[in-house]
Amino acid sequence: MNAEFIFRLFGMVIVAIVGGIWGQRLGSIINVNPSPDAMPVEQFRFLFGLLGALIGLILTPYFTTRPAKAIRNGLAKATPQGLLASTVGLVTGLIVAALFSFPISLLPDPFGSILPFIVAVLFAYLGISIFRLRQVDIFGLISNARVNRSGDKESDSGENWADSRTILLDTSVIIDGRIADISRTGFLPGSLLIPRFVLNELQYIADSPDNLRRQRGRRGMEVLSSLQKEPGIPVRISDIDVEGVREVDDKLVVLARQMRCPILTNDYNLNRIAELQGVTVLNVNELANAVKSVLIPGEMMTVQVIQEGRESGQGVAYMDDGTMVVVENGRDYIDRSISVVVTKVLQTAAGRMIFARPEDNS
Repeated sequence: MNAEFIFRLFGMVIVAIVGGIWGQRLGSIINVNPSPDAMPVEQFRFLFGLLGALIGLILTPYFTTRPAKAIRNGLAKATPQGLLASTVGLVTGLIVAALFSFPISLLPDPFGSILPFIVAVLFAYLGISIFRLRQVDIFGLISNARVNRSGDKESDSGENWADSRTILLDTSVIIDGRIADISRTGFLPGSLLIPRFVLNELQYIADSPDNLRRQRGRRGMEVLSSLQKEPGIPVRISDIDVEGVREVDDKLVVLARQMRCPILTNDYNLNRIAELQGVTVLNVNELANAVKSVLIPGEMMTVQVIQEGRESGQGVAYMDDGTMVVVENGRDYIDRSISVVVTKVLQTAAGRMIFARPEDNS
């Protein structure tokens, strides 16, 4: 037997007893001066008891197990930050209500006895609502104050300021995979924070019916798993959320503004939107372009021509960092390593391109 059935039985018995008592009282009143058609007291007691048993059997779960189950489900879905904010808001609202209740209780009845209870309920609701709505801002202020205090201490203790830095991760940069290699180098100080809604989007991609999207999502899961196994890379998955916003990119921007932390991404659109709203963006593609080898016209290097170029006679080679090298008159050197002289370096939106010619043609 489950709990709901047991509560139905208890409710049926209790309400049946109450109905029988009411039926007996009503039958006694009616039978003070009974008419010929009046029912005896026993019939009143039986009918009201039967009606009470039926009402108790049907309605008991709506007042016992089902509200308890709804509260339990709500608490299970609520984030730890939301629960803490609601508790603090409830306590704050009750304290404010207590300050107002004393002067209100001095009013004449019935106001003096009813209004304090109404004020307590009202301020408790307002406290919970306000703290829930502004929980990210409140905890952000507390976090910033703690960071500032720890920053003052670090100047004496010699600790690195980046130990308390938080970096938000976007879905695209997790799928890209280069974040794991960058983090291992130590050039990305701070802890990596992955909100639950980003993880949910990654799981949705991994479960996609499209084979390519499914492989990308699974690669992102593997990257996260490898990051969490690295002892020197602090990775946190948080249930923090942004209410009233549906899109993942919009949630990241709002969360970054509230927490005052950068977003790590390689999504061009998210990069532009975040910059327009004053959010710091760490773009992996920009980092990759920045660390590529810097060459100037006249320098020499050795490359292997692997294919023909778009123009007649051109050959195409690639450097170790992926930079494309267009070799003039290089078609005759396909599948050969040759020395070339740099003639021009062109920076485009897609990256850096190098134009060169074979050394023996100079």
